[in-house]
Parts: sequence; structure tokens; C-alpha cells
Amino acid sequence: MGRMSVSGSDLSTPVLLMAMPQVLDPFFHRSVVLLLHHEEEGSFGFILNRPTGIKVSEILKGMDVGWSGREEAVAYFGGPVQPNLGTVLFAPLVPDGGPEDTATEVLPGVALTQHIGDLSRLAEAPPDQFRLILGYAGWGEGQLMEEILRNDWLTAPASSELIFAPDPEQIWGAALRSVGIDPAVLPSWILGRDTEDSTN
Repeated sequence: MGRMSVSGSDLSTPVLLMAMPQVLDPFFHRSVVLLLHHEEEGSFGFILNRPTGIKVSEILKGMDVGWSGREEAVAYFGGPVQPNLGTVLFAPLVPDGGPEDTATEVLPGVALTQHIGDLSRLAEAPPDQFRLILGYAGWGEGQLMEEILRNDWLTAPASSELIFAPDPEQIWGAALRSVGIDPAVLPSWILGRDTEDSTN
């Protein structure tokens, strides 16, 4: 029974969370979340594999920022909390130096900023690895640990390859395979759980 005493401190960030097939919540179904902050009081991160239909150029135009990247680039849905908050994940062009002090390197090869000045500079010459993310995913006190203990989420090491995977459809399977799990076999062992609680 030792497993039930898992404390928040056992989950070190940044880490990827992969939603298991029984998580049917439309926000999180088959999602991969980059979890950046996890404490007893709460946790937050960004869903990585939910492109929206909204073009980056349209969003930036509304902010009077020019966009020099690919015309078809779209923003991503990061989660249901504060959907008007934009966050940029990008590959810093200068390793370690970071473009500006306002950007934080969250893991090697992945920097994050919510600063409009950074966004303007990045938009002029966007790196190949650039994601404009709207909103974020948040969990209240103890909530995420509860979901992990319920086997709603598996964890995997965060890597820039997965975070910036060119095809968002592939991220979920690739993240699972990165920890040695074949996505095709998942439903069978998940459904082996007692099914009474599947109506929640």
C-alpha cells in the first residue's frame, strides 16, 4: 500500500503527462501535457497536442505585431484556464544565452515567454520550433496526484523533440513509446480495471 502515500514532491517537473484512454474529458482526451509546476498547493502546465483553427498571424495582427513565420501556423490550445493568456514555447537560438532575460529556459532547447516584447522579436524571425499557446491547464491542491494515483496519467521525460513534434497527432503515441508503451495495447489493460467508476 506504500504507493498511496505518494506526495507531490515525488513528481519533479518539467515532465510530460499522457492522458490514458479512459480520460474522456474533451479538454484532456488523449492529451499530452507539459507539466511545468507541481506543488502540494497546485500544478499547472500546457497541453501540447491541440492545435486550434486560429492562425498565429491573425492573433498577432490583433496585437499590432507582424508575423514573418509560415502563413499556415496556428495557435495551440494549452488548457481551459485563462484562454486569453498567450504563452510562447520556442527553441532558443542561442543556447544558454537565451534571447532576453524575460524568457525562461524550462528544459534544454525549450524556452518560455509571456512577454510581448519577446513575442514581437520572435515573430520577426520565428525559430522553426515555435508554439503560440492559448490558456493553460491547472489543477488544485492535491488534485493531480489523485488523478495520477487513479492511473489517469502516465509520465514521461520531457524533451524538445516531443514538445515541438511537427505533427501534433503523433505526440501522444510518441510520448507513450518514449517510455516503452505501445499505444495500441493501452485500452486492453486499462479496461481491465473495475468498470463501475467508468461512468463518472
